[in-house]
Amino acid sequence: MKEFELKYGCNPNQKPAKIYMEGGGDLPIEILNGRPGYINFLDALNSWQLVRELKAALGLPAASSFKHVSPTSAAVGIVLPETLKRACFVDDVAGLDASPLACAYARARGTDRMSSFGDWAALSDVCDVTTAKLLAREVSDGVIAPGYEPEALEILRAKKKGNYNVVRIDPDYVPAPQEHKQVFGITFEQARNGFTIDRALLDHLVTENKTLSESAVRDLIVALITLKYTQSNSVCYAFDGQAIGVGAGQQSRIHCTRLAGSKADTWFLRQSERVLNLPFRAELSRPTRDNVIDGYINQNEEDVCAEGVWQNYFTTRPAPFTAEEQRAYLAQIDGVALGSDAFFPFSDNIERAHRSGVRYIAQPGGSIRDDAVIDCCNRYGIAMAFTGMRLFHH
Repeated sequence: MKEFELKYGCNPNQKPAKIYMEGGGDLPIEILNGRPGYINFLDALNSWQLVRELKAALGLPAASSFKHVSPTSAAVGIVLPETLKRACFVDDVAGLDASPLACAYARARGTDRMSSFGDWAALSDVCDVTTAKLLAREVSDGVIAPGYEPEALEILRAKKKGNYNVVRIDPDYVPAPQEHKQVFGITFEQARNGFTIDRALLDHLVTENKTLSESAVRDLIVALITLKYTQSNSVCYAFDGQAIGVGAGQQSRIHCTRLAGSKADTWFLRQSERVLNLPFRAELSRPTRDNVIDGYINQNEEDVCAEGVWQNYFTTRPAPFTAEEQRAYLAQIDGVALGSDAFFPFSDNIERAHRSGVRYIAQPGGSIRDDAVIDCCNRYGIAMAFTGMRLFHH
């Protein structure tokens, strides 16, 4: 296939639109079902690069859930603890533990379920039946993978009344070293960001604590590769082989850290007994439960415990999850990893990270206030590596 005509570009008024290879060659993708759009392909191609690099760096199957050109999460294929299965609504999935790829997607999709609503999924390995069944029951726009088992493909083709977008990418495709894009009729050219993120990037530890466990190394690599494909500025919290909070596209570094930290806190709080045992009405859909859980934890626009409201969601009225109770629960959290795509200009970022159980940090370094940031890490016993590499992505 030399080119593929799109329904429209970013918005319905942006026509005509298509994707093609500049040199006139064949596209490295095959559309097996549906008709992906412009933003779908942006998500697909960015997410594929992310999971491919995670697999290469850590040797485990990887998956990502993308929305609006940034990952809501990315994860590698580690079996989920029972509490996390319940929090991700996958405790009923037969054979989940036997499929590392399905475990990776269950983690990625389950991290920030509100943001993942209508996601684009990326899989590092051939999609198996268990992973296809997970995708089939979620609200999702499409998936990209290097291949699909025949039964898995039939499951996906039946989704969305036959309109679910399924894309196969050539796993051996390597793009040209130079890349181009146009803005306002002006062409930009740069070298593609082929920088390798691996264990060696974490060797320059600048804090008094110079101990990185193997799990910390894994989680910092997950965070940094996730950041490489997240709209900047960005900060990522990671734990147990997955990104648990992504703060993307913020103009201020502290706002990235706060946003990502609040998502990480919500991820941990979803696994508390208070949330796992909420008495939901049986007919509530998973997306509705996601919204209610977020409201219950974060006390958002609607007080889900209020009289006249709780009856819509619960069989009995739950007690509110107070701020004091949440702080006590989160105070037990430790061992979280954090990556930043650029240096921390102030130590307030470390203060906020510490509140979410961060024990390990990787960031480029190079701020005139590096000493203050290091001192703050030392005060909390945090191990921090300077990578020397910025990871901006736009």
